[in-house]
Amino acid sequence: MADSQATSQGSSLRRLVPRIFSRAPRVNDLDNLIRTVRANHPRGDLPIIERAYRVARDKHAGQLRQSGEPYITHPLAVAQILAELGLGPRAIAAALLHDTVEDTGYALTELTEEFGDEVAMLVDGVTKLDKVKYGESAQAETVRKMIVAMSKDIRVLLIKLADRLHNARTWGFVPPEKSARKAKETLEIYAPLAHRLGIQTIKSELEDLSFAVLHPKIYAEINSLIAQRTPQREKYLQNVIDSIDEDLRELRIRGKVVGRPKQLYSVYQKMVIRGREFDDIYDLIGIRVLVNSVRDCYAVLGAIHARWTPLPGRFKDYIATPKFNLYQSLHTTVIGPAGRTVEIQIRTHEMHQQAEFGVAAHWMYKERVNGGKVDARVPDTDMAWLAHISDWQAETADPTEFLDSLRFEIGAKEVYVFTPKGRVIGLPAGATTVDFAYAVHTEIGHRTMGAKVNGRLMPLETELKSGDVVEVFTSKNPDAGPSQDWLTFVKSTRARNKIRGWFTKERREEAIEQGKESIARAMRKQNLPLQRLMSQESFTQVAHQLRYEDVSALYAAVGEGHVSTQSVIEKVTALVAVERDTSTGAIELPGRVPAREPRGGDSGILVRGAADILVKLARCCTPVPGDPIVGFVTRGSGVSVHRQDCVNVKALSTDSERFVDVEWAPTTKSVFRVQIQVEALDRSGLLSDVTRVLSEHHVNILSATVTTTDERLALSRFVFEMGDSVHLDRVLNAVRRIDAVYDVYRVTTS
Repeated sequence: MADSQATSQGSSLRRLVPRIFSRAPRVNDLDNLIRTVRANHPRGDLPIIERAYRVARDKHAGQLRQSGEPYITHPLAVAQILAELGLGPRAIAAALLHDTVEDTGYALTELTEEFGDEVAMLVDGVTKLDKVKYGESAQAETVRKMIVAMSKDIRVLLIKLADRLHNARTWGFVPPEKSARKAKETLEIYAPLAHRLGIQTIKSELEDLSFAVLHPKIYAEINSLIAQRTPQREKYLQNVIDSIDEDLRELRIRGKVVGRPKQLYSVYQKMVIRGREFDDIYDLIGIRVLVNSVRDCYAVLGAIHARWTPLPGRFKDYIATPKFNLYQSLHTTVIGPAGRTVEIQIRTHEMHQQAEFGVAAHWMYKERVNGGKVDARVPDTDMAWLAHISDWQAETADPTEFLDSLRFEIGAKEVYVFTPKGRVIGLPAGATTVDFAYAVHTEIGHRTMGAKVNGRLMPLETELKSGDVVEVFTSKNPDAGPSQDWLTFVKSTRARNKIRGWFTKERREEAIEQGKESIARAMRKQNLPLQRLMSQESFTQVAHQLRYEDVSALYAAVGEGHVSTQSVIEKVTALVAVERDTSTGAIELPGRVPAREPRGGDSGILVRGAADILVKLARCCTPVPGDPIVGFVTRGSGVSVHRQDCVNVKALSTDSERFVDVEWAPTTKSVFRVQIQVEALDRSGLLSDVTRVLSEHHVNILSATVTTTDERLALSRFVFEMGDSVHLDRVLNAVRRIDAVYDVYRVTTS
């Protein structure tokens, strides 16, 4: 049963999302790979790639992927992805060998002898990431190790991202539960990391593939909505592109103007997070202008603003102030032809390479070679956030807390502020002057007593905006330290960890006393037996339950606000109660509420051997002609007819002698109750469209419930009566054709 269900779901996904069933091409794979690497590294060590391929092919011989392909297709596909990003021969060799140490008998020492320390280090880094089992804390620990490995050599993470991308392309061949788990993990960890590294091409594909697995029907509906509007959109786009091309000719600037493809997950996010309707999002037509120099970028911007009116507050200059991931571009939104808003990005070709391939394009790792030698001129400071993450991962002891911090850090938007000397400091959106102080230096943060923002004295909790000039005043008192109140308004992980660390080290005894007094005070207030409950033994057990070393650590955690006082008291009282109470009691279940009498009409059911008996169709599963059914003789209410797969049939199976044979015998007077559920992307007028279609098909609606989720999904349930099951199919098909409806089906359980 489970196997058939999985097969059914797999075939459904294959129909909706063919991209997750892709197989790697098998013709001249190695030749294509070497050709791609040679284009970027004409003087690179190409023989190492051929040797790595032969070793990987031999070691993986006989192994198959779940898609049925030879296993060697996977490392080849991973290597091809990295080659297209521009990585060099050693990284490509490591990509080909990345699974050999873990999945075959190939020892790391043997690999080191054959390919050298650099390739072995990369393979070992990827292998360590793959060895950890996934669970909640295990997943956090895995990501922690990933960041540590990444800080040593970022190519380890690039190989891991390429590995995840190719696996995502073949999720259709793995069980649905596993692919859903991997997709959720990808959206939370890998796609944001790709974004943080600036690798837009991988980030976008990971998001769309994960979205397709987690919400295949919504994915298919948005894809359908986009496809329906493509001809109209392309005509409008061409009109805008022609106008910008005309401006380029007048300016005598050589450039390329293209439409930006819409990412399905991005459309979904805008609908959910911004609460926008699809048509509103689709009006934001995307254009990208690629030119040769920074001067040309600003010249084109001026021409576009002269032609169309720019929207206030929608201009972003990421050329003068690049993002953390080195992204550079000019962004503007204008009122284009026919009054429709048009988003325009202007950048150089080099900036475009950076935007698409991020850190891989910028060579922020050792792989840039010059005749086989590392280019020592490559700056190591542009990706300072890597070192920043490495710092605070060491400061966070709890793996789960680290994972939460990482999710915040890699997904947060930044503001850029200045020191009085003009140094730029990047901070998360909503950061305060205290976050700024800790970003400058830990000791400055600890001793902060006041701050000026743009020359004016401001409170420490003041939220900073991009472009603010911040000056911090510090105390000269050697005993000065942070306030616990700061934890309520700081936004950066670094500041929060530093403040907590200070209280942990400098105020531990005080926290212990505060925690102990807080628990005692709460117990007295609740009239609990203080002497008996405050015994060392019960508190020791609770401390171990909460994974603290001893009672002192538990008191300190309460004093510092990590654990609530009430939580500790409840656990202690429950522990004492369990030790004292050995009695058991029966639980009385509430009585059943009698169901309402069904509406009149012929039941359409024939009971074998009893033609003149009262028959009613069960409300729990609402059977209709064509459903397999069983009859159950009730006490005083005739025969109740259920679907064979109804959950209540299993509950009644203990009285098997009360089951009777029944069969369908509908007449023109037979009426059956049906319940359907409509699932759609929320939009205005949706409910009226659904009810209109139902009324056009002469459906008598008995009841309706409509709910809208936080994710902007509208779930509507309708109960109505019908006399013909064929009529139901026509109704479902008609509702399914309504714009934004991605699923409609009959509900057979109450």
